[in-house]
Amino acid sequence: MAKAKKGSFFERVKNYLASVWRELKKVTWPTKKELINYTLLVIAMTLIIAVFIGLADILFNFLFFRVL
Repeated sequence: MAKAKKGSFFERVKNYLASVWRELKKVTWPTKKELINYTLLVIAMTLIIAVFIGLADILFNFLFFRVL
């Protein structure tokens, strides 16, 4: 099995960065409105989950240390 010719380190880095740039040009970036909506959704879900975990912690704390 013959080894493929790799080229110099800097050539490989240049080729890698060029391929990354080509892929980034294919990305469909979100609009400003979509970005704001997604950000608000993430913040809202984070707060909802935080409240749920906090309430569960309070409940379990009460059950384990007050009742038992």
